[in-house]
Amino acid sequence: MFEILKSGGWVMFPLVAASIAMLGIVLERFWTLRRSAVIPSKLGAEVRAWARSPKIERDHLEKLRNNSPLGLVLAAIVGNRQRSRELIREKAEDAGRLAIHRLSRYLNALGTIAIISPLMGLLGTVSGLIRMFLVITTAGIGDANALAGGIGEALVATAAGLCIAIVAYLFHRYFRGKLGDLAVELEQEATLLIDSLEHVPESAATPVRAVR
Repeated sequence: MFEILKSGGWVMFPLVAASIAMLGIVLERFWTLRRSAVIPSKLGAEVRAWARSPKIERDHLEKLRNNSPLGLVLAAIVGNRQRSRELIREKAEDAGRLAIHRLSRYLNALGTIAIISPLMGLLGTVSGLIRMFLVITTAGIGDANALAGGIGEALVATAAGLCIAIVAYLFHRYFRGKLGDLAVELEQEATLLIDSLEHVPESAATPVRAVR
């Protein structure tokens, strides 16, 4: 394996670095985008229950905000429960955008790897062809080993770049799709909480300072 990588020329160094970065991002995203970490299964129901309490401690709101991306959105709603539905929705959307922004971390880097890897492979191809033509101009076509080295560099670099790009692109699309699904579920949980707050009696609620 090392000999194959070595035959790909100098461009294999950035390609290997890109593949390591891609692997790290993929593993990190699989861990971060677990549904249980983003949308804990019982959190929505629990918040809908205690959001009706006469008084909500700020410590509870802070713990909820730091619990998960879903907790961040729900805390924004509960913290503004005394306000109009339109304003509550606006606060929820702001919190949702922040949560999705955090969840999409490193996906741009993964997309960049998918784009630049075949370009680096193409650069390796050009480098190998240049090496081959230099051999031809100096030693003619009689040196088969030197010519094979240039051709091998071109082929290995191209194959490596394409393999890395294909894998990075597939995972990039997968995580984008998963992020879209999570965003829909966050919106559904937020809507359920907002609807439940509409039925809280005025006398049962104590003003809570708005979360900014």
